[in-house]
Amino acid sequence: MTDPIADYLTRLRNAIKANHRIVEVPASNMKKELTKVLKDKGFIKNFKFDEDGVQGKIRIALKYNPETKESAIVSLERVSKPGLRKYAKSDALPRVLNGLGVAILSTSKGVITDKEARQHNVGGEVLCYVY
Repeated sequence: MTDPIADYLTRLRNAIKANHRIVEVPASNMKKELTKVLKDKGFIKNFKFDEDGVQGKIRIALKYNPETKESAIVSLERVSKPGLRKYAKSDALPRVLNGLGVAILSTSKGVITDKEARQHNVGGEVLCYVY
């Protein structure tokens, strides 16, 4: 596995397509921070860090609409890849679906959304788009 963040997003995408309620992914600090941002923005119900073994696991409870059974996450798109990193300056931060979606960035202030990066006036590596 050369890109753990892409693997994380693919596991979430596959679990949503299969209508799973819970998905387990191997833990890392970056994945923990991504999961916290997804929870704060209301894309997932809850999460739990299991510190068993060397690496540990993250259990993520996915969020679905109770009536239509549609997922809260419509699309997860990896932007910056190991072969081609994408960075954005503070004055040129991306907008996802004209502000309806969220761009998650890795900045000097930590892993934050594009809106928080505008408030802090920082740029960074654009990890993924979520809507």
